Amino acid sequence: MTVSRPHNVDVQSFINEHPFSAFQWTIFALCFFIVLLDGFDTAAIGYIAPSLITEWGIARPALAPVLSAALFGLAFGALSAGPLADRFGRKAVLVVSVLVFGAACLASAFSGDLTQLVAWRFATGLGLGAAMPNAVTLMSEYCPEGRRATLTNAMFCGFPLGAAFGGFLAAWMVPHLGWRSVLVLGGVVPLVLVVLLVWLLPESVRHMVAKGAAVERIRAVLGRISASASAATAFTLRESAPAPQGRTGSIGVVLSRRYLVGSAMLWIAYFMGLVIFYALINWMPILFRDAGLTPGTAALITALFPLGGLGAIFSGWLMDRLNGNLVIAVCFALTAGAVYAIGRTTGAVAVLPVVVLVAGTLMNTAQSSLPALAAAFYPTSGRATGVAWMLGLGRFGGIAGSFLVGELSRRELSFSSIFTIVAAAALISAAALLIKWLAYPEAATDPVAAKSEALSH
Repeated sequence: MTVSRPHNVDVQSFINEHPFSAFQWTIFALCFFIVLLDGFDTAAIGYIAPSLITEWGIARPALAPVLSAALFGLAFGALSAGPLADRFGRKAVLVVSVLVFGAACLASAFSGDLTQLVAWRFATGLGLGAAMPNAVTLMSEYCPEGRRATLTNAMFCGFPLGAAFGGFLAAWMVPHLGWRSVLVLGGVVPLVLVVLLVWLLPESVRHMVAKGAAVERIRAVLGRISASASAATAFTLRESAPAPQGRTGSIGVVLSRRYLVGSAMLWIAYFMGLVIFYALINWMPILFRDAGLTPGTAALITALFPLGGLGAIFSGWLMDRLNGNLVIAVCFALTAGAVYAIGRTTGAVAVLPVVVLVAGTLMNTAQSSLPALAAAFYPTSGRATGVAWMLGLGRFGGIAGSFLVGELSRRELSFSSIFTIVAAAALISAAALLIKWLAYPEAATDPVAAKSEALSH
């Protein structure tokens, strides 16, 4: 009589050893569209801002609350959703968050005054803030280690694409259909996506193993990657980033002595990156219009800035081969020079779109790479919280960026001076990542260290 021996499977090794399946591409597509809609809804208010000034007869400083309302919601949504996802799972939080931001964005289209719009934009932000970090976390947990940064960055490109797509659509929709139509579109599409998420999106297999889910449930999910999973009788989870001793809660992991310095540097880098992004995406249409460009031209040139985020795919490829901290730090350093150059080229309308596109490519490449860096930095037990808190605390940088340009304009600083001050934020991000690299020279984002870590198990 032959007795079958238990077949124990490490889920990450299983994912590493099999080709990237159609099932994983489905997860990629769903997460990509979540992040794309996040980018569209987040940037939409900046593109309709000139129309609000005209229709409601408000002054530019009065726009600051409505421009930043969603960012406050984004911060609080991310800070609360990370621990919830580490406890209850990524899928449930994703479905609820997409439902919330879709419904709230749709409702904001029917606002009768600035106060109503501020309230609905805050509610929209709560959903957006919860959605993005969990999409990043879920995607990263279905990626093979050797391609994780490339695939996660490619998925995160949905954010700048959504923001740019919103600009091109707004340039056509606002004159023909009114500013409310942009918010209607930004609300209806996520509600349709909710149905697909409930139907097609799986729970993170790493989260299921960490939480001790039934073997049959884990086997069924991995079986959609490869039929060989059917032979497994038990599953284990290898961590390249180990959880600290004595810390069981996800917040405790992120704030532990082992991870605290890296967490703080990630927060600073993401914060300063969003100072740049929101200062420019929200105010460039107005600043360019004040500099003499037509509203349509100002919107189209501004839309080139987030479009440059496609460079994150190349950055992800580099991060899978070099130290991710250094790759992103270099991008931020180059961003500083490019943003500075925007303030010096306003009079050259033929050159300005090129400079804006280059600045956007560098800045969004750096910013879009940070979630992949964070996802690789933390263990499974704290990954959703670590990514979400970086995104959530970083959102306050978006709030600061929105108010920064308003305050600089109130003080009547010149166009070039405003861009010089904004450019300094990129240098701070670069410095923070260099400090993280020095504090964690063995981090898994270094491919040599990652390989050694893998061989030690």
